[in-house]
Formats: sequence, C-alpha cells, structure tokens
Amino acid sequence: MSLLVVIPARGPSTRLPMKPLREIAGVSLLHRTIAFARRALAEIDATLVVATDDPRIAAHAEAAGCAAVMTDPAIASGSGRALAAARLQAEAPAIIVNLQGDAPFQPADALTAVVAALRDGDMDVATPVVQLSWDTLDAFRAHKWAAPFSGTTCVRAADGRALWFSKTILPALRDESAMRRAGLPCPVWRHVGLYGYRRAALEAFEAAPPTELEQLEGLEQLRLLELGLRIAAVEVAPAVFDMSGIDTEVDIARAEALIAAHGDPHCA
Repeated sequence: MSLLVVIPARGPSTRLPMKPLREIAGVSLLHRTIAFARRALAEIDATLVVATDDPRIAAHAEAAGCAAVMTDPAIASGSGRALAAARLQAEAPAIIVNLQGDAPFQPADALTAVVAALRDGDMDVATPVVQLSWDTLDAFRAHKWAAPFSGTTCVRAADGRALWFSKTILPALRDESAMRRAGLPCPVWRHVGLYGYRRAALEAFEAAPPTELEQLEGLEQLRLLELGLRIAAVEVAPAVFDMSGIDTEVDIARAEALIAAHGDPHCA
C-alpha cells in the first residue's frame, strides 16, 4: 500500500500565532516534527510532505530539506489539509497519515504503530494512545488546571476500538482510591495527536460538515465517530516526555523545563 505522511502546518492560531515556527529550546515545532517523522520512516517506504497555508512555513520546511505544498487557507482541520495534500500527489496514496505538527514529543513507535494497524487490520482509521500511570494522571490533572484544553483522553473498548475522545479526563473514576490501594492499573488513556486513514475514510470525513460535538470539544475525530467510522486506538509506549501537543505558552514552558531537566530528544 502506498503511504503518504503529511505534516499539516497552519499559520493562523488564536493561542499561538505561527505556531509551527515557534521554538522550543532553540528548535522550531516544525523542524522537530520533521525530524521525528524521518526517524520513524527510516525503514518504511513513504512520502513525507508539509502542507501549509503560509509561504513562510513552506520555506521553513524546505530549509529542513522537506517537501512542502500550499493548501487552501479556508481548510479548517489538519485532516482536511492532509487530504488536500494527498490530492496533489501524482499517485493517490492508499494510506494517509496526518502527523500533527504541534506534537513533536510523541512516542517513538507512534507513527509505525499506526501504519502497521492499517496495513494489517481492517479499521478505517488508526491513532495512538498511551495508558497513563497513576503518577502521570496526577500530573495531567495538575496541567489541566493551567491549560484545560491542552491534552485529550480516549475512552477505549477492550478490543482497542476508540469509543470517544474528550478534552475532559475520561472516564470518571468513582472508586479511584480503592483502585489505587488495590494496585490496579490506571484506566485513563491519553490520545497522541497522530492519525492514519484509509483514503475512503478521509474522503468521507472531508465531505461531511463539522458536527456540534466536534465543535464543542474542538476535536475533529469526533466527526469520524459520528459518521460511524471505526477507529483503532493503538497502544504505544509513553514518550520520553509524557506530554500532549503544544497549544499554549504554558505548554512551551513545560516542554523547555522537561528538556532542561532530562535532555532534548531532538538531539538524542
């Protein structure tokens, strides 16, 4: 199956304007994401491209030696921008990966796990999730006080299907203290911002209007679920830095603090 990996990199942003060019410890978000993709794709036959609506971002991608395509500024979602990039390819890809450009600290196996899930399984979409420990759940809750819309949880069925996603920490844990005392695993899964689609699933997503729930949460994957598409929530090991995407100034400060304390994965 032909594989296209797209890094959507939109210029306008309410919280972080020109977010792809924002630097964390001296390296831009976009360059960090390109480097992550190259490491993951080292042994996979794939095309990597940045899809943007701003020529400054395109030039920044090309400075890192990565191809860039210009897409319509009116496209509202990263997945929509990934499909626009796919339509510009000479050969229609069978699998399209939306590697979100604001999540450079992803688990090392996230991209390869998503590709494998689609090549080997029958789901329409695949996306990685990390099971939190009780300690990381505590840290996640604390981070939510400062940045309530940073980070997404996934409600996952026993067979790995995604049932729901939310900016709220789900599921609610009625007997959490008893679970901790009993040594049971934490049942909260954090979503990693990366999606792989079969071409038909992505076409269906883009053809449908945004749903009310999607708009309320600010999560485009809810449209997929409401369309009846099946999403594989693929378990991956936690990243070196167990944090979600870069959405706010608070996120940048936290990432730089982690780099100062533990070293920079970009330079590893």
